[in-house]
Amino acid sequence: MPEPLKNLLHSGLVGDMADRIAANAPAFDEERFMRLATDGLDALELMERSALIRDALFATLPDDFIEAAAILKASLPTLARPGLSGWMLLPVNQFIAAGGLDHFELGLDLLKALTPHFTAEFGIRPFIHRDQQRALAVISGWVDDPDQHVRRLASEGTRPRLPWAMRLPQLVKDPAPILPILTALMDDPEDYVRRSVANSLNDIAKDHPDLVAAFIAGHIQDASAERRRLLKHASRTLLKKGHAQALANFGFGAAASLESELRLISGEVMFGEGLDFEIRVTNVGKAAQSVMIDYAIHHMKADGSLSPKVFKCKTIMLAPGQSQAIERRHAMRPITTRRYYPGQHRIAILVNGAESASESFILMMPSRDPS
Repeated sequence: MPEPLKNLLHSGLVGDMADRIAANAPAFDEERFMRLATDGLDALELMERSALIRDALFATLPDDFIEAAAILKASLPTLARPGLSGWMLLPVNQFIAAGGLDHFELGLDLLKALTPHFTAEFGIRPFIHRDQQRALAVISGWVDDPDQHVRRLASEGTRPRLPWAMRLPQLVKDPAPILPILTALMDDPEDYVRRSVANSLNDIAKDHPDLVAAFIAGHIQDASAERRRLLKHASRTLLKKGHAQALANFGFGAAASLESELRLISGEVMFGEGLDFEIRVTNVGKAAQSVMIDYAIHHMKADGSLSPKVFKCKTIMLAPGQSQAIERRHAMRPITTRRYYPGQHRIAILVNGAESASESFILMMPSRDPS
């Protein structure tokens, strides 16, 4: 079994935090901080542990945020000595987000300073929520920063629907204010940054599909190979849904001249094994076709309804009259993000975003040993 995520924040780490802060603040009460930050720690989950440590920081750092911020900044690592880094900085993020909003530029500057040592994407979001225009004016200046972590923070921290983080409802409703940031970072030399840009655009596409498809259409002409990969990754949700403009952006036409067949090796699958199937796609048109083949597994839920999940399969080019057969196995095994139920499921083939063939199959659960 993997180590529980909550154990990333433990008493040993709290002790290291205390030592590294005390090295830059002789008046810092290490003993009190340790007592407050570890009181009941083991019974808490990850974010609860972080909040406990945050509250201990509030109780032991100066009440004046300017003084507290100076201590925290001085406690970050340098080439000469270790400092606050890694998971120690999760509660520091929370401390800045809770205590720094009335010191706007100072709070954002401190988050910028810590992000090379641990992400600050969660910490900047309350600043954006408090005053979006003011926050984005500061964050926009980070796109030319020499540190890749700071540049990535400009895109990742402004994602409207960043997983595990507070949502930014104004940007969900109107993402236009962050498009200049994403445009500026689209050709960043670091793949780490470019992938963040792609993920942000994919977030936006869930609420504004036409906007993102048009944005990509405007930036794909004469694009480098790196930019083209970014734009395709940003379009993944739109391509899976068969959005016409998104498909056209990458040369995929309508599926009308394509015929497909689906054959299941068996209509029954034992949980823990795999669904074996074969797809055959034929171009019955008079012109060559670029073909994107995906498949969707419609999983049965507890109430008997079906919920689809799309999986990538293959992209091919078919000449007129040409066929292509593809064999696949889809594993039906335990994963942490889905609970499986026995009964009738369905697999559907998607050709250039359009469902073209489907079959039902029965998922069976192994019988339990009565002993």
